[in-house]
Amino acid sequence: MAGLKDKRGFIDKDRLDLSERQAVEYWMKRWGVTRDQIVAAHRKAGRMVKDIAAELGKKR
Repeated sequence: MAGLKDKRGFIDKDRLDLSERQAVEYWMKRWGVTRDQIVAAHRKAGRMVKDIAAELGKKR
């Protein structure tokens, strides 16, 4: 998975997999939202980070 490098590995900058704890924590911190908000946006908008960001009203 290519993308943003985290201390523990790589985080995909295009797709969000809710089963990857580090990726969810990264985007929670980046957008200043809760896990529940990310899960709800993921269910509604799909797994693409740009779509989730738009659903949350945040910039990617």
